[in-house]
Amino acid sequence: MAEAPYTTRRVNPRFSFFADAEVTLLDGTWVRGQLSELSSRGCYIDTLEAIPIRTRLRLCIRDGMSTCEVRGKVIYVHSGGGFGIFGMGVLFEEMDAEQHSAIDAWLRGLAAYPGEDSGKNSFSQIRLRPA
Repeated sequence: MAEAPYTTRRVNPRFSFFADAEVTLLDGTWVRGQLSELSSRGCYIDTLEAIPIRTRLRLCIRDGMSTCEVRGKVIYVHSGGGFGIFGMGVLFEEMDAEQHSAIDAWLRGLAAYPGEDSGKNSFSQIRLRPA
């Protein structure tokens, strides 16, 4: 059987996770987005503005009452296929213990409710996405 021409190898599992994302570029430009995937090393964000690969940024993730601010770098960009939405993969950089703790808390919650959509917990919109 032929192998797929492109495969993605992931070291860390990623989860579907819907949260508000506020991106601030190092020049002060501010871009609003929607975070849709999260792992311990990065995330995937949809925005209305394309941000070039290798751009360093500050990211504020807001999920209800929980907030985490991290530094990161854009490692890939997907165009919206003419719909004006751009998706980008962001690799987290320079995380301190508090930032790791916040991301890990979200990931523990996501792992505890894989695929569940009961509306009984704060992770009711979350789906486990295979790596």
